[in-house]
Amino acid sequence: MGVKSVVKTLSVLVACSAFMCSLNSGMVVAAQPNNQTKDEAVPLNVTVILERAYLDGEISEEQISETVSSMEDLWQRYDGWQLVRIDEDIVVFKQDVDDISPLLKANGYFGLTENGVLTIFNGRPDQSNIIQSFFQIDVGKLESRKRQQLQKGIPIKTKDQYEKVIEAFRPYTRDNKQ
Repeated sequence: MGVKSVVKTLSVLVACSAFMCSLNSGMVVAAQPNNQTKDEAVPLNVTVILERAYLDGEISEEQISETVSSMEDLWQRYDGWQLVRIDEDIVVFKQDVDDISPLLKANGYFGLTENGVLTIFNGRPDQSNIIQSFFQIDVGKLESRKRQQLQKGIPIKTKDQYEKVIEAFRPYTRDNKQ
């Protein structure tokens, strides 16, 4: 190996080493044409995908284009979020939301499937619009008023209401040994 090859190889190794160190410190460093590095942060454009997981199982996704001077800045911006995946220029964060989804608040109804399973529907109870299923209810134990409510559909507007309806019908679970 000639002297020029050794110098070129060492220059590449130094540049790679500097790049790896910059990644560890959270800085994005620009490589100069002469294979030297500069300690100035270069803005990095990344696509951030925010996934929100709601109590009802619904997951919403929001895509944002961000320009950051360091990955540390990005971590600080999304401090309450969990890192799911990081690719070349895409970062995916997830957050568990202690609430029901906007979809449920807007158009969710509790009802029963044909098999008597307590289910949330997108709209009035209908087999094709199931959002989430819970447990099978012993329909024979239900008062006729409660059965009619479920057939018509019980609208869901709040987390509290969501939890109360599930708990109100839990005693009627078919597998419940009372």
